[in-house]
Amino acid sequence: MNDYCSAFPQNPITMATRSGSSSSTVLMIIILILTFPLWIALGGVLFGVTVGLLGAVFGVMMGLFGALIGLITLPFRLLFGWGHGFWFPHFHFHGFFIVLVIILLAFILRGRK
Repeated sequence: MNDYCSAFPQNPITMATRSGSSSSTVLMIIILILTFPLWIALGGVLFGVTVGLLGAVFGVMMGLFGALIGLITLPFRLLFGWGHGFWFPHFHFHGFFIVLVIILLAFILRGRK
């Protein structure tokens, strides 16, 4: 034996622990390699669920915003005939506008008497 080997006495307990530790490390590496597809799939699922929930929240918020805009524009569509599915609004003076004008004239004429 040379000087290096004598610096570290060979204890049977240390040797048993060392071999158990190395086999445990090898076993852990094998388990990690075999279960890697499961871990990567679990990470993908968690990422997908998170992004999906954020997308759902954003979709609900934009849906509510669209419904609010629809409620605000509803009286104008009914009175002036706006929004027949085209980009540029059309002005059709149909029955609602005529009834509105008659009611306004009735109130104005009644107020003068």
